[in-house]
Amino acid sequence: MSASIAIQVLPQVDGDAEVCRIVDEVIAYIDSTGLRYQVGPFETTIEGESYEQLMEIVQECPRVAIRAGAPKVSAYVKLVYQPEGKVLSIDQKIGKYQQC
Repeated sequence: MSASIAIQVLPQVDGDAEVCRIVDEVIAYIDSTGLRYQVGPFETTIEGESYEQLMEIVQECPRVAIRAGAPKVSAYVKLVYQPEGKVLSIDQKIGKYQQC
């Protein structure tokens, strides 16, 4: 795996239920990509071999939120990319902290 991203999508809507509904739509989109991902309390981390594919996902996530009804959305992205070699996986980063 040569790249990973973490994305936090924040729809500007009223009420926690509406935020969760829209974020669920974004996560469903991420799931549909077939890439490995992990949802956290503040962001979702996605792993991939293709930097370009991950950037397409970054571009599409806010669009998904808008289509789901958010009039405005903010997104925060973290990226690690190493075209020659491997980056640490989700499991390598946090596996030892996962509860059984």
